[in-house]
Amino acid sequence: MTSASIPWTAAQALPWRAGLAYGLLGLPLAFAALPLYVVLPHYYASDLGLPLATVGALLMLVRLMDAGAEPLLGRLSDLLYRRTAQAVLWVAGATALLLALGLAGLFFPLARGSAALAVWMVAGLLFTCLTHSLLVIAHQAWGVRLGGEAVQRSRIAAWREGPGLIGVVTASALSVAWGASSMLAVFALTLLAGWLALWHAPRPPVAARQRERRHKRRSALWQPLTEEPFRRLLAVFLCNGIASAIPAALMLFFAQDRLLARPPQIALFLVLYFVSGALSMPAWLRVVRRFGLERAWLAGMLLAVACFGWAAGLEGGQVMAFGVICVLSGMALGADLTVPSALLALLIERHGAQGVHDGAYLGWWSLATKLNLALAAGATLPLLQWLGYTPGSQDFHALQHLAWIYALLPCALKLVAAWLLYWLLIASRKPAQGVTP
Repeated sequence: MTSASIPWTAAQALPWRAGLAYGLLGLPLAFAALPLYVVLPHYYASDLGLPLATVGALLMLVRLMDAGAEPLLGRLSDLLYRRTAQAVLWVAGATALLLALGLAGLFFPLARGSAALAVWMVAGLLFTCLTHSLLVIAHQAWGVRLGGEAVQRSRIAAWREGPGLIGVVTASALSVAWGASSMLAVFALTLLAGWLALWHAPRPPVAARQRERRHKRRSALWQPLTEEPFRRLLAVFLCNGIASAIPAALMLFFAQDRLLARPPQIALFLVLYFVSGALSMPAWLRVVRRFGLERAWLAGMLLAVACFGWAAGLEGGQVMAFGVICVLSGMALGADLTVPSALLALLIERHGAQGVHDGAYLGWWSLATKLNLALAAGATLPLLQWLGYTPGSQDFHALQHLAWIYALLPCALKLVAAWLLYWLLIASRKPAQGVTP
């Protein structure tokens, strides 16, 4: 009897082999996210010569279009899970192949000239982002359906996000040190490994038919937005996500032009940040066990502000100081990786949608993620160009504006998110995570 065929119950602890089998697909999915959302804007603006404002506007357009499709992709995920786990796995395999082809096309465009290149970028990004989104939603839905209490939910998220951080670190190092070809080859291999591992992961329980018929009478696509607890959680997630997406969109510009860092140093910054996030996850699980999910997330937000705001005052050559900031802010990242998805999973369970319409919730959640990325790139890149900054600029005032938008604006948004978290989720109700102090 294989591990995948053993019935899973939410009361079971997740063994490390089962957790790794489920979470390994998170590595290539996160691996793909870094080229798509961090490397690609810089590549098209600096290497291929598209104007910065054009890149920002096109990224925002694509991500808004992609975001609009997220709830439909969530609904598609629900329909797949109504069949069998094998059906989910085979569709995931086909989607993974399309994702790999789309990402390769983006980094090796066949188009020439600014107009043709812009069209190629929009079409390639839209195709790649949609396939990536479907895989992410289906993978998250698998974890949600495994069930469990707050700490167990956080562990499941950690098994998914931990390999994801390794994927981001690997993509960061390869994109700087080895170039696009090696990066894409490693991505394809890890994507295949993650898909094969998922065949050996614990299979989520199948929803009862009676429960499924009851939910069919509802408008499954829009149902999550009618629930106030979900709207509150989504508002916090949106604000916090925009705060995190702005530094992701501007990091390469800040490191190269403001800090005058060399490519190996930039790769090291990313490694320090994401490795610190991965190493901090066990500590955040202990914080969740002691104080609950909401308060753990609040602590992570405040820690991020305290550690990251100092980056606005850094100048050329202060790479060691920025490395320390990367380590400290990476420690705060662990809370963002373990807590929000666990809160969402518990909310889905409390609303009776677990195993039935998880994808509907995850679709809107993914839409919020894409809106974060769209607003971060679509607003900050044109704003920087309007303020006089262009890639490679050494104008003092332009670089000062870059530093403020890179570091201070995200901290202000993090504080707003912390305020929303406290008033909407903590002060408004008693936490219901099933965690005892």
